[in-house]
Amino acid sequence: MARKKDESVKERSADELFKDFKEVSITEFFRKNKAHLGYSGKLRSLTTVIHELVTNSLDACEEAGILPDIEVTLKQMGSEHYRFTCRDNGPGIPEQHISNVFGKMLAGTKFHRSVQLRGQQGIGVAGVTLFSQMTTGKPVRIITSTGNGKVHDIQLMVDVTKNRADILEDNVISQKWRGTEIQGELKGVLFNLGERSPYEYIRRSAIANPHLKITFVDPEGRKSVFDRTSKEIPKPPKEMKPHPKGMDTDELINRAKRSQSRRVSSFLETEFSRISKSKADEIQGMVNFDLKKNPRKMAWAEAEEITKAFEEIDFMAPPVEGLRPIGEEQIDKAVLKILKPEFSSVLTRSPTVYGGGVPFQVEVAIAYGGNSGRGNSDDGGRAEIMRFANRTPLLFDTGACAINQAVQSVDWKRYDIRDFDNSPVTIFVNLVSVHVPYTSAGKQSVSSEDELVKEIRMALMDVGRRFHRYHSRMRREIEKEARMNTLIKYSSELAAAVSKLARKDEEKLTKSLQTLITKKLKIEYKALESEDKK
Repeated sequence: MARKKDESVKERSADELFKDFKEVSITEFFRKNKAHLGYSGKLRSLTTVIHELVTNSLDACEEAGILPDIEVTLKQMGSEHYRFTCRDNGPGIPEQHISNVFGKMLAGTKFHRSVQLRGQQGIGVAGVTLFSQMTTGKPVRIITSTGNGKVHDIQLMVDVTKNRADILEDNVISQKWRGTEIQGELKGVLFNLGERSPYEYIRRSAIANPHLKITFVDPEGRKSVFDRTSKEIPKPPKEMKPHPKGMDTDELINRAKRSQSRRVSSFLETEFSRISKSKADEIQGMVNFDLKKNPRKMAWAEAEEITKAFEEIDFMAPPVEGLRPIGEEQIDKAVLKILKPEFSSVLTRSPTVYGGGVPFQVEVAIAYGGNSGRGNSDDGGRAEIMRFANRTPLLFDTGACAINQAVQSVDWKRYDIRDFDNSPVTIFVNLVSVHVPYTSAGKQSVSSEDELVKEIRMALMDVGRRFHRYHSRMRREIEKEARMNTLIKYSSELAAAVSKLARKDEEKLTKSLQTLITKKLKIEYKALESEDKK
């Protein structure tokens, strides 16, 4: 029997359905989806604010060639209510850009450039302004000067419907000072000294940025100063062309449409690294169309032929001048100063590429003993994994991160770390790239690209082998000392017995036996060390 039509449900036309169709500003989207920016949870939200402010200051100082000196202060105003202040000695912000920097999403100097910087999307510091406004209804205060004798003291709030900030107040002070200070308030957040706290973020920033001096005053008035261990400012990063290996068809088509070249061949030579005229000629022999064609008229199937040719051709590794690793010596200095380990080893891998031809490089370090690991010396400590992307600490979303997956995939027992999770060991991994594939706009986890996981794993296995050699030597030294003590102990008893039987001088026999024992053990351990070196 057929069902009776429900009279209460009225059929609506397409025009009625689309009556409420309208565009939403990007700021309005993030206001309703603040978790995408990292503002989820009371602890995480506060750390995210500090992360964005410190990152912004560091990038500004380095691009201007200034040794960064950053001060961060948190003051408790009430229950789950804090005032934050971040002050730097950077280049300052020109007056005409202040509103956009602190109030406009997807506006900045970074997203459109293929250059290695901590920030990438033009969202971070504007997100801080938005989050502060959402939780308190108050404006943020910006004090900035470019060193021209004028200091702008500005209060602004974001207009979410227009994706821009409105300046509520602008006072100009005559003063010789250069830098930027941002002040604001937050509610519904919480401070502690745990593993994902603002303090831990700042501590790790100091390790990954040896040229940084950073001071942190927490809500209880405790002042922590992490002084720089190096006065060498990283060289300004250079913009890099994409490498052909890993380039996908969609990206190739989009680049071709924007190209000013008249031929596909010249487009390939000018817009990609490691494609010379001879390589372009090699590609011509592998595709079924003429590379003299205008790149803006290239069809999808033709672009697919080129990307397939990319995979079959051997190209030189991407150039290194656009990547700015911390450096083995600098990492070692910072690790030794802050962790004071018994053993440490640092390794920087050669650059390579992941999907889309994006160049990247991996730096790893292992530290064992001393202040390494988490916890305290009474319980032996626990393993600590320090994740970084372009020198920026990643404290959240550990499980989904390529760095964590690479660390967990290593069989640490092979390298004499029997119980990795409960060992006093710190693993340091820094991923360097012109484009870090974050899993979200919150920038706390790196996408599990196969090439990234493999490269990090290879580096970790290398430093693991170095630790194994060190640990083997240490174990042999302990065994050697214990064996020596045992044999020396019984040598005197043996000498006494032999002297009675042979009627020889007991003291001379004791010395002879001890000399023989020492000589024999030295020969044995030299042979073992020789095997280790091989």
